[in-house]
Amino acid sequence: MKHGFVKIAAATPDIRVADVEFNKEQIKGMMDEAAAKGAKVIAFPELCVTGYTCGDLFTQEVLLTHAKEALFEIAAHTKGIDALVFAGVPLSIEGELYNVAAAMNGGRILGLVTKTFLPNYGEFYEMRQFREGPERARRILFGGESVPFGPQIIFEAKGMENLAVAAEICEDVWSPIPPSIQAAREGATVIVNCSASDETIGKASYRESLIGGQSARLIAGYIYANAGEGESTTDLVFGGHNMIAENGTVLAVSRRFENGIIYSELDVNRLAGERQKNTTFKMSDERTLMRVPFDIAITETKLTRRFDARPFVPDEEKERAKRCEEILTIQAMGLKKRLMHTGAKRAVVGISGGLDSTLALLVTAQAFDALGLDRKEILAVTMPCFGTTDRTYQNACKMSLSLGAELREVPIGDAVTQHFKDIGHDMEDHSVTYENSQARERTQVIMDIANEIGGLVIGTGDMSELALGWATYNGDHMSMYGVNASVPKTLVRHLVRYYADTTEDQELKAVLYDVLDTPVSPELLPPKDGKIAQKTEDLVGPYELHDFFLYYFLRFGYAPSKIYRIARYAFAGEYEDAVIYKWLRTFCWRFFSQQFKRSCLPDGPKVGTVALSPRGDWRMPSDACVASWMRDLEKAAAE
Repeated sequence: MKHGFVKIAAATPDIRVADVEFNKEQIKGMMDEAAAKGAKVIAFPELCVTGYTCGDLFTQEVLLTHAKEALFEIAAHTKGIDALVFAGVPLSIEGELYNVAAAMNGGRILGLVTKTFLPNYGEFYEMRQFREGPERARRILFGGESVPFGPQIIFEAKGMENLAVAAEICEDVWSPIPPSIQAAREGATVIVNCSASDETIGKASYRESLIGGQSARLIAGYIYANAGEGESTTDLVFGGHNMIAENGTVLAVSRRFENGIIYSELDVNRLAGERQKNTTFKMSDERTLMRVPFDIAITETKLTRRFDARPFVPDEEKERAKRCEEILTIQAMGLKKRLMHTGAKRAVVGISGGLDSTLALLVTAQAFDALGLDRKEILAVTMPCFGTTDRTYQNACKMSLSLGAELREVPIGDAVTQHFKDIGHDMEDHSVTYENSQARERTQVIMDIANEIGGLVIGTGDMSELALGWATYNGDHMSMYGVNASVPKTLVRHLVRYYADTTEDQELKAVLYDVLDTPVSPELLPPKDGKIAQKTEDLVGPYELHDFFLYYFLRFGYAPSKIYRIARYAFAGEYEDAVIYKWLRTFCWRFFSQQFKRSCLPDGPKVGTVALSPRGDWRMPSDACVASWMRDLEKAAAE
């Protein structure tokens, strides 16, 4: 369970209605199977010891006696199971019949969680047999032991601070105020639901959205184990629709109408971290719920859940197109407002023929369209110098003209050469001074032109470059409004591709496709044989790796050791471990050392959950030390 990962199982056994002996053995067998796979929390359906559809047989002494005896046997079986197990059972307690989810661990019954809301409408008539659970949990004498009985009992893992499990039963989660709300407010990070929800048209999709939504609302893991084949089909059919969700994401879902077990891993450390950051998730000031400790061995959890190698870019083409359209609109609307506020009628974009400046120009054109302004008032400035290739120069020019912008060429070679003479820099010394002088000269040119024509300089730098500090301070680092400031490099490419795919201008389409095929480069060093000599990803590492690191570092606050672990899993077959380690070290070092550039960023629109604005999402001292993060990563690599 290193890094907070806990393997979870939701199981639907084969059952026979009212055949307790058969059902007991099926449950025990599935417990063994799930435990063998490393599951530490295992959930079974509602009333699975007897079957949910027993009807008035629930009033029969024989059934209830056998159910109670079976429960003791199942509990005893957990002595050899390294897990917390929940199973549904009908129990007669103090003269009343209750629908219960029994929590078991280490050979004992740890608690009897009662169902709070009994459905008595449509096909359900539970109030005919069962009594609603008490408002608060209390201890009762059960099987000769004092056992917690009631709702919202929290089961806390010894030795694993953030693993706290509560349970509710089927209809509870469909109610306006589910019991899991209070349990989560008092610290439960994982909710188990022992359910018997029948199948009707459209119900499965609603059920999935309900469980995903509840896990998001509670910032919790949610395990939903549903009754399946074997229940009576006198009037209903049960599909065994099991789900495991985490903070709004359904991690695993079963095939309906096929009994079995689904698995995934919940990241309880992530959940705890998300709650700490979310100021509207209010933990209860008082601890009123009963808390029960349980034992599990703290072992390594083999990961099977999916970690998206490209978390900023949706896999599904339709969703990706929708996302791109939305982001382009957000960027354009942000710029539209700034143009309106300043009264500027013109915009100046330094255009290089690369991806970032291409996107900035596309967004500027969209903003001008939204304002009803002529695109001729957009001034695209190309500033060729020592590293400019004919390919990028031609693309910059063609693109600007295709979009209807005014194109101006301002060669800066002579100005930079004079600057080198002024400061005594050797032209053959291709150090950082050689590179940065060009970037700062370009910024000076477009800033002065903007002053001259009463326009705004539109920033082109993206979020990935800002994270790495891959920008010249007071050079391309500076602008009057940075439209790409929260767009990561992996997404920039897809935004440009989306525009190319959807434009009806065939000439512009061809240019954009060629821009997409051009290596990412600042073009600050002289070309070799007319081709780009300076490739960014050779110098700082693959942007798809850095965007992965950035997402999990900022979005969830993962330690480098955890990022390294999941990156090896996500990029298996694409990058060797040593390569991932190398560039993760680079990311950590550059992220800390380059914060001073982010501390004085120009304004720019936030488009996603991760952003680096010093006024909003990320406030970090520029002189913070990276040593602890490096030690964490080095320790992980040594293990």
